[in-house]
Amino acid sequence: MLESPSHRGGTTRRSVLAAGLSTGLLAALGPAATAAATGAVPAADWFAAPARTVRPRFRWWWPDGLVDPVEIAREIDQIADAGFGGAEIAAVHHSITDTSVLDTAHRGWGSAAWRDGVAAALRQAARRGLTVDLTLGPSWPVAVPGVTPDDDAAVKELSYGKASLTAGAAYDGPVPPPVRAAASGVTVQTLLAVQAARVNTANSTGKATGLDADSVTDLTAQVSDGNLRWTPPDLATWVILSYWQRGSGQQPEAGPHSSPAAYVVDHFSAAGTAAVTRYWDGEILDPTLRRLLGSAGGAFFEDSVELETKGLQWTPGLPDAFRRHTGRDLLPYLPAVVLDSGNQVFAFEARLTQEIRHDFWATVSDLFNEHHLGALKDWAHGHGMKLRSQPYGLQTDAIASAAVLDIPEGESLGFKNLDDYRCLAGGRDMAGHRILSCEGGAYAGGAYNTTWDRFLRTMGGAYAAGVNQTVIHGFSYATAPGVAWPGFAAFSPYGGAPGYGESWGPRQPTWRHVPDVAGYLGRVHQVLQSGTARADVAVFRQTGYTATGIGASWLTATGVPLGWTHQFLSGPLLDLPSARVSGNRLAPDGPAYKALFLEGDFFYGSSPTLAVADARKVLGLARDGLPTVLLGAFGQPLTPGLPDDGETAELRALTAQLLSLPNVRQVSDKTLVGAAFAELGVTPDASYATPSTLLNAHRVTDEADFYYLCNGKHAETVKPPVTVIDHDVTLHSTRRSGSGTVPHLLDPWTGRVSRLARYTQDGDAFTFRVTLQPGETLVVALARPAAFGDRSGSRPHVVATDADSVLFTDGSPAVRATAAGTYTTTLSNGRTVTTEIPEVPAPVTLDGWSLTVDDWRPGADAASTEIVRRSVTLDALLPWSQIPELADVGGIGRYRTTVTLPRTWTSSMGALLRLGTVSDTCRVSVNGSRLDPVDRLNPVVDLCGLLRPGTNTVEVEVATPLFNRLRVSNPAVFGGAARQSYGLVGPVQLVPYAQRTVA
Repeated sequence: MLESPSHRGGTTRRSVLAAGLSTGLLAALGPAATAAATGAVPAADWFAAPARTVRPRFRWWWPDGLVDPVEIAREIDQIADAGFGGAEIAAVHHSITDTSVLDTAHRGWGSAAWRDGVAAALRQAARRGLTVDLTLGPSWPVAVPGVTPDDDAAVKELSYGKASLTAGAAYDGPVPPPVRAAASGVTVQTLLAVQAARVNTANSTGKATGLDADSVTDLTAQVSDGNLRWTPPDLATWVILSYWQRGSGQQPEAGPHSSPAAYVVDHFSAAGTAAVTRYWDGEILDPTLRRLLGSAGGAFFEDSVELETKGLQWTPGLPDAFRRHTGRDLLPYLPAVVLDSGNQVFAFEARLTQEIRHDFWATVSDLFNEHHLGALKDWAHGHGMKLRSQPYGLQTDAIASAAVLDIPEGESLGFKNLDDYRCLAGGRDMAGHRILSCEGGAYAGGAYNTTWDRFLRTMGGAYAAGVNQTVIHGFSYATAPGVAWPGFAAFSPYGGAPGYGESWGPRQPTWRHVPDVAGYLGRVHQVLQSGTARADVAVFRQTGYTATGIGASWLTATGVPLGWTHQFLSGPLLDLPSARVSGNRLAPDGPAYKALFLEGDFFYGSSPTLAVADARKVLGLARDGLPTVLLGAFGQPLTPGLPDDGETAELRALTAQLLSLPNVRQVSDKTLVGAAFAELGVTPDASYATPSTLLNAHRVTDEADFYYLCNGKHAETVKPPVTVIDHDVTLHSTRRSGSGTVPHLLDPWTGRVSRLARYTQDGDAFTFRVTLQPGETLVVALARPAAFGDRSGSRPHVVATDADSVLFTDGSPAVRATAAGTYTTTLSNGRTVTTEIPEVPAPVTLDGWSLTVDDWRPGADAASTEIVRRSVTLDALLPWSQIPELADVGGIGRYRTTVTLPRTWTSSMGALLRLGTVSDTCRVSVNGSRLDPVDRLNPVVDLCGLLRPGTNTVEVEVATPLFNRLRVSNPAVFGGAARQSYGLVGPVQLVPYAQRTVA
């Protein structure tokens, strides 16, 4: 915390992406995006009361169409009343093993009952100002009823058959059938090709059998009536390979959800996408829904692209697309790309195999972005909607996909670390889009035991990496047949145990306090959706995968702990209109990268690769003044895919020109990257006096530079855990020095904005002390005081003091101290002020409490809760699990105690109430007045103005998860885990202070 106030084949490959993003970006995104891009800070309540459009949302799980429109409208009201901005309708019911109870024939996904529920949601959302998004199919991946496994529109796989020949033995018999049988429901499989290839064990790697590439022989024409006769030309070991096109038969997760059953569509063909849009237009979007959608302002949503195939992911158009992309036939290279249950089967020479696989997946990426994401986005726009998607799960260029989408989305469960978000953020920002969404809070085994503290710690780092919209996982519809208290939960039970994520809503005791959390998240979103994102370095990726956890050399491990920020770009992004240099910055109207960093391709053996088209572009950017650092042997680079004749020489000529430029550095070791940036004069916007776990994000508007700071983890699994940070931080303003810019603190818990009282300034650099608990956040705005209605104007600030803290109050700086003494303060105008602080009462530990608990228990039905009130007296604070009367209780506890202050207590005194450990959410009242929301990650509240001489009453209301109660009410699912520590555990301490104005 800070010292704050006391009051509350390049052209073909990229043409689709570039064409879709070159013009009309702001117009396509609508008025909200235009306002964000121009960057003006609007009315005074812009931060205090963020609009519904920026507030967090819920993933809203329905048991298909088994929903009541009245209950749907009630749940919209519950979400709105709690301060959230909307919901995404998703048909998900992994917890229901007997899906016959859902009456799929009459109440399945897409049925009349489901449509009535959607209409009720859209109507009530419009009344309450909420946004409702619609998932494109039931569960995931995208599927629609009416598509059968054999249809052209169904998801495809390429399976292989194999027969081995040794010592010159001839083959005479049926073409080898697929090594794995087709999935249930797949009745058609078409022979694509038959080949022979010589085994070369020198090329074997792992489980993949080595083959000689130049031995591959096409035998397809020799097949007659399904039989093949062929004799090898030598006595070596040969394999006969057959390739079979067929449907994979994949259905969406935990189906069936509809009648007829839905099957996953081909994500790489126009036919697959047309099946989705045709079903929506013909079967779902009746006149009522079309009218409601037109005013909804929401998005169609696609969840993770988890295509599960026994063979290679495929589409019949792949051979032609590969030829367009590379100028080569695909079939001779098929042995190097064919898969068996996700595993490579054959390999050529290592480098050749890498080149082939790169070209194959680059082709698949083009098809996915063009025929799936691009086509779906165009269709969504035709209905007045956007397209939001999680564009990963395949070996495709998710960075480029993020640029295609209106709203790319990541997830806290599937992403390995923050660099996965930075990949999507690069695509978003280079394309000029505004939102990077995150599916947040899906924890394995997290049902009814997830705390908001854990959620906030998870999201804290994600926001620093570019996320600025949260879709919380999730909000379950109230009930379904056969479920147990406290109601239907999409993922619990899951395999007989607590499932993924949480089911938030009124069933949770913490829902009483959740508006405080919603307000906090909304204010963070408000800041991080304003203006444009800034990042120090663009990291070029030859292969644009994400959800891999692979970061950038030096930057991820060393640069980020020093304050550096970075994003990832891939080749297609260099063709966007934003990919230009001005003032030595790349994308000057967007992220304004100060430098480009390029290293070997981590996904292909860290080879120093660069496509010729990309090399030309990088050379052009460097010639225009962009500082560029290359790590590795880029004096002898390779093409990432198969090179044409003379292409490698052309590439090396281009990189030779690049390396000769004065603003380009090549280093051989990752430890030298930082020094190379320094030689080029590249410095970060934020810098830390001490390397730490502090993370930052920078946004720029016409009025202010916003910095979001978080003491966060780079990943959920990072060890050792994050600890308290306490060091100086320097932030740079994009405004010219001397313009009256000063730092302000924006408190996302209370919505209050105040001028920072203690800092030093050197031109556009502002330095101040930052102390943050693990997970705690801080928002700083560098702006003129008038931007936030600050009356302090040009009044001096504090540059040094030996008091405990300083703050601006009533437009002037003031010092605080917790002990009597004489304190010296130096102001920015050179004055030194001495302040006498009289005696201050000593800190008091609050031990004795009366505790009243509302014990939540199963009620008359699965969706009803009975509350039993219990009262205990505590001589010392203990977790409920150690209090016999409360050991198995979950609910709401109200703690009450008194503290007596001396008659010498005056209005110039106050106190901090340090709550210590408290689980989960809480609210504090003093002498009958409720305080501002409590920072869940640093539960310290300021009681300034609320205390008085004599007896004072302190009340702390705590709400807990339900896990302890469920351990005994549903032991078959929840009984296997130990009790959790709930309640106010403390120690709770009252720390008095005195405050005096110094100027």
